[in-house]
Amino acid sequence: MMFLSIEPQTQYSIDEVMTSPDSHEGDIHLRGQVAIGSVDTSSTSFELTGQTHSLRVDYSGVIVPDGFEEGHTIAVKGNLVTHSDGWLLEAHEIQTGCPSKYSE
Repeated sequence: MMFLSIEPQTQYSIDEVMTSPDSHEGDIHLRGQVAIGSVDTSSTSFELTGQTHSLRVDYSGVIVPDGFEEGHTIAVKGNLVTHSDGWLLEAHEIQTGCPSKYSE
């Protein structure tokens, strides 16, 4: 029998990442709040916010889970890339749950 050990991916806040996004480019696990009024179903995107920074999230490649609502804290796994409008997180997975679970 073989056991695989998978190192858990560190979860960062939006503010941690957006203070120096170049150093976090690529695969990342972020937490933040879905900004009120930011969910755009036509472009399948929304704004994920922290205390002082925000980041556009493209969720076209994922199924939106129950509990995904504007104003709620969520976690998103994805690929942080530079885009013509700035930084963009291409989501691979969206996780919802109790906001206290994602608190610092």
